[in-house]
Amino acid sequence: LPSTDHWIDLTNPATGEVIGRVPQSTQEEMEAATASAREAFATWKEVSTPNRVRVMLELQRLVRQNMDELAKNVTLEQGKTLLDARGDVFRGLEAIEHACSMNSLMM
Repeated sequence: LPSTDHWIDLTNPATGEVIGRVPQSTQEEMEAATASAREAFATWKEVSTPNRVRVMLELQRLVRQNMDELAKNVTLEQGKTLLDARGDVFRGLEAIEHACSMNSLMM
């Protein structure tokens, strides 16, 4: 749980409606996240490229499985049309797919 008492309203820009609240991270939480990322990278950098690609393939599967829900969230949180939001999700998927081709790109 966040340790802050400061919360930020998340609004739908199309309607101005408050759709949620998110915690404003404290400096300590930011430093802990940075330390955690640094620690994770120490392990991740030792993972072979084929195994990294397997992780990205799983991410690809999850994005494909949840494309409609992701697009709906983009629409709700950014005020984009559903068609535009689907395009954003698709472009993100293309970036993931490019990362999945890393074995071939390194040859």
